[in-house]
Amino acid sequence: MTVVTSGSCQCGAVRFDIRGQFESFYLCHCSRCRKDTGSAHASNLFSSTATVVWHSGNEKITQYQVPATRHARSFCSVCGSALPSVQMDGALLVVPAGCLDDEIAVSPDAHIYVSSRATWDDRMVDIPGFAGLPM
Repeated sequence: MTVVTSGSCQCGAVRFDIRGQFESFYLCHCSRCRKDTGSAHASNLFSSTATVVWHSGNEKITQYQVPATRHARSFCSVCGSALPSVQMDGALLVVPAGCLDDEIAVSPDAHIYVSSRATWDDRMVDIPGFAGLPM
């Protein structure tokens, strides 16, 4: 039985299913992924066998590739949400974990490019956590 995981962008214009298994899940701290997300790291799932089926909003998907690199990302042209992208001439599906609507059973395998980690990211374990916006 094929595993199906659903996802969408923030505004709901783009909806999709991922059909198949994820092979790896990395938290990438490279400067490009930090720029992509505006955060400490990107959280991406990878598969060489899964496929993406677009249900709506295919015309709203924009892809950007950093010139002279393999670094690429797809996003909704309406709300800017990160979306799955097929890379390496179709050999690899990259899925930002945050765009998935369904829970996934896998946990991250590793932090990668930690030598590029933002200096403020080292102090994250020491800060308090809140269930919502602190008042």
